[in-house]
Amino acid sequence: MKSSTKDNAEGKMHQVKGKIKEIAGKLSDNPDLEAEGTGEKIAGEVQEKIGQVKKVLGK
Repeated sequence: MKSSTKDNAEGKMHQVKGKIKEIAGKLSDNPDLEAEGTGEKIAGEVQEKIGQVKKVLGK
């Protein structure tokens, strides 16, 4: 699997996991879990963008 494809897939996975944690934190009134989910979601978005850049650059 190409590095760019792997980054895109992992980025999407982290976004989904982060969104689930964020929602679980809101439902359980746990601000720490909600913040952790938000952070993971943002990290996933960044990783996905890195994959897109690698694809454009041909890496």
